[in-house]
Amino acid sequence: MRILKRRLNNRRVVIIQWIAVVLCVVSMVILRPENNLAIGKQPSLAERLGYKATDRLLIINGDDAGMCHAANAATIDAFENGLMTSASIMVPCPWFPEIAIYAKAHPRADFGVHLTHTSEWKGYRWATTAERDLVPGLIDSQGYLWSKIEEVYAHASPRQVEIEARAQIGKALTVGIDVTHLDSHMGTLQLDPRYFEVYHRLAVAFDLPVRMASQDWLEAHGWGDQRTKLEVDGILFPDHLIHGGRKEGETDSGYWKRVLHNLRPGVTELYIHASQPSEETKHIMGQWWKDRAKEYRLFTSDEEIRKILDSQGVIRIGYRALRDLQRREHGSQK
Repeated sequence: MRILKRRLNNRRVVIIQWIAVVLCVVSMVILRPENNLAIGKQPSLAERLGYKATDRLLIINGDDAGMCHAANAATIDAFENGLMTSASIMVPCPWFPEIAIYAKAHPRADFGVHLTHTSEWKGYRWATTAERDLVPGLIDSQGYLWSKIEEVYAHASPRQVEIEARAQIGKALTVGIDVTHLDSHMGTLQLDPRYFEVYHRLAVAFDLPVRMASQDWLEAHGWGDQRTKLEVDGILFPDHLIHGGRKEGETDSGYWKRVLHNLRPGVTELYIHASQPSEETKHIMGQWWKDRAKEYRLFTSDEEIRKILDSQGVIRIGYRALRDLQRREHGSQK
């Protein structure tokens, strides 16, 4: 009897040891860093897009398309012959029809709406897209949009800004642009929490991804919860945004090449203001025409920029990839 009990106890010990070994192996597999099921970790944006978490994906966005003919010409050239992967259109501007025709004729090109609530150049202005009596606070004494964000905040309201934004998006859709994303000209909808709520509502209403500042920048300005608010509603945005950070004395070329050498894993957006050099841009922009001409050249014909991206294994994507993923996850047919 004692021998039988001893044998049973030994078997229990062996079974317990085997269970311990199995649990140890299972826990090691589950807790591996690359296993996205571990402790509730969600796949990264890159992984949801079909890439590896360690891949470096880059959106090169051209802001201010539609602003003038030189901006349109540079945008089209950078799309067709350069490195630009998406662009944002200023709907209220005089040259909107030209870029709208191109966008409609090239439905696979990624065009977003550069939500415009300011008109910053002294001798070249634009007004609202919405009916003026609906947005009186957006209009200055000359009948144009205000020149500065602070003037918009002082005279308008989030409601009026939203009416204007919806009018711009609606016009872009009406003329046949397959809108891929939203961003905000001069940051009007991103630099005040009241106006960020408008930005948020628009992203949800039109089921579109948006440009967002990087998390460290948002936290430094006291807006660290903005990305989380968008995530709750399934709104997508790049992991990182290249904004500022130029060193004293650094050239345009040196700045961009340094930035591209140091891209982080995940999805990064950088934005440029491409414009062909011309008498038009000199008169509109004053001294700033040179900067825009340089950015156009760097991201269209500079071979070193291309080599940097190739050597780093950078994968260029547009905002359409984010929009299509977002809508798949939502089951949206917009």
